[in-house]
Amino acid sequence: MDTCPPSPRTDAGRLGLDAFRSSPGRALAAFDFDGTLAPIVDDPRSSAPYPGIVAALSTLAARVGTTAVVTGRPAGTAVQLGGLDEVPGIVVLGHYGAERWVGGRLIAADPPPGVNLVRDELPALVDSVGAPEGTWIEDKGRSLAVHTRRAAEPDAALDLLRPRLERLAERAGLVTEPGRMVVELRPQGVDKGAALRGLVHEVAAGSVLYAGDDLGDLPAFDAVDDLREEGVPGVTVCSASDEVTEVADRADLVVPGPGGLAEFLRGLPATLNTPAP
Repeated sequence: MDTCPPSPRTDAGRLGLDAFRSSPGRALAAFDFDGTLAPIVDDPRSSAPYPGIVAALSTLAARVGTTAVVTGRPAGTAVQLGGLDEVPGIVVLGHYGAERWVGGRLIAADPPPGVNLVRDELPALVDSVGAPEGTWIEDKGRSLAVHTRRAAEPDAALDLLRPRLERLAERAGLVTEPGRMVVELRPQGVDKGAALRGLVHEVAAGSVLYAGDDLGDLPAFDAVDDLREEGVPGVTVCSASDEVTEVADRADLVVPGPGGLAEFLRGLPATLNTPAP
């Protein structure tokens, strides 16, 4: 049985969700992948959506103007792991917007040369600082990430690595992106905020909902704030965890992890202004 979604705790969030519900045909619903649609796991290669959440996205996509996923992963990887090709019309912006997948077609520019420099030097760097067992490197094609979730003391391992990773990124002309027990070295000039803002303007969205869970989602929250100033109502949703509290502090609406988001999405279509087809 559908349940009424929870209400945002902020006035701006309530106005944004009201606008989303009243004119869903002009609304944009956008979501992070890991930690939001899919639970965080020790090995990102085994990530999978929370049960039922793709079906809920499909139902929502049939009712709103645009549905999107904005992720730091390669777009094709998110589609494959998430089964996102089952969601009608979904737009997947990968690598913080540097890649775009829609309708089975992937569009992506070549990565900057600094990525190859990092790829060549990162393994030796990790070894040279004495990174603890369980530290590992994920090659995402356009970026590389160093994970410490499997280490005995993940936060201490990140603290050990971070200064050296920042210096390598600077030398390669890249930036570091902190996350939940991970630091990613990625190209400059792309982030989830720019990706979200660009998509809102592209589809002329009348309202926007964005859901995320990690520090890399805060630029998207900033974009929602900026869009409100431009007259586009919006609501931010946090898929909350005990690992990152900053995102919950910023969000208009907080749900308990991917399971809470799945419940929110199942209830949302029943509150939209247009009847189900």
